[in-house]
Amino acid sequence: MNYIIRTLYPSEYSLLEEFLYQAIFVPKGQQPPPRSVLQSPALRVYVDGFGQSPHDRAFAAVAEGRVAGAVWVRIMDDYGHVDSETPSFALSLLPEFRGQGLGTALLHAMLDQLRQAGYAQASLAVQKDNYAARMYQRAGFQILRETEEEFIMVCPLSERK
Repeated sequence: MNYIIRTLYPSEYSLLEEFLYQAIFVPKGQQPPPRSVLQSPALRVYVDGFGQSPHDRAFAAVAEGRVAGAVWVRIMDDYGHVDSETPSFALSLLPEFRGQGLGTALLHAMLDQLRQAGYAQASLAVQKDNYAARMYQRAGFQILRETEEEFIMVCPLSERK
């Protein structure tokens, strides 16, 4: 598949809400949550006011003439929060674009951007059953701690796997 990775334009920040919804892990055989879940404060931290902080960064994967995926980071008190200097990741693809390497390309583009910007590490939270957990580990993320359902992972940015 042909695609490009580029900066997500400010005019496209409104797409982050859809990508946030698509990022919600739904185990096989279960129904996705209602879209109203996006109004919860725990999820609003990912999108509200995005672009207003110098720590807010986002890339888009463009395929077939549209934004097929996005990765964005910000320093926020989210599920993957580890400290006030570590950006937390959100990464999502539209369902029809999953499993084709776009997520890995987005992930590496953002890790490279954060490394160049001088961040020491990046963090994220991923459900243990989510197949993306393996992608994060291959990219250099390590399990910092875990809850019953999630891994909280960090990726040191001074070294690259």
